[in-house]
Amino acid sequence: MNGKAENGNQSKPMNFASRLIASIPRGRRGKHDLIVSQIMSDLERVDTDTAILVPLDGLEGEKMANVRSALNRATKEKKMSVATSTDEKYFYVWRTAGEAIQPSVPPAHSNGVVANGKMRG
Repeated sequence: MNGKAENGNQSKPMNFASRLIASIPRGRRGKHDLIVSQIMSDLERVDTDTAILVPLDGLEGEKMANVRSALNRATKEKKMSVATSTDEKYFYVWRTAGEAIQPSVPPAHSNGVVANGKMRG
């Protein structure tokens, strides 16, 4: 460009960079995307009577509450009902059939929180 805008006025430099909208990725890819996608992938492969065990030391300093929240968003998007629990070593996640219900034999130290926002009674 010659320094003039299309309307003939002197162009002022932009304050920020620009990009075509078609080249912008859509959707939320937060910092927990990798761990959540790995959990979701494993959940799709196990039966509803099986929990997956995510080692807490494998979360690399991420807060459990933040991972649980990210998982909650992902499962709601996929319309998947899951329950979660933790102990000193693992973050347990399992699918539930419809309503979030406690399994017949829950993992030790269940905290009663269900990833879809409901509490077990």
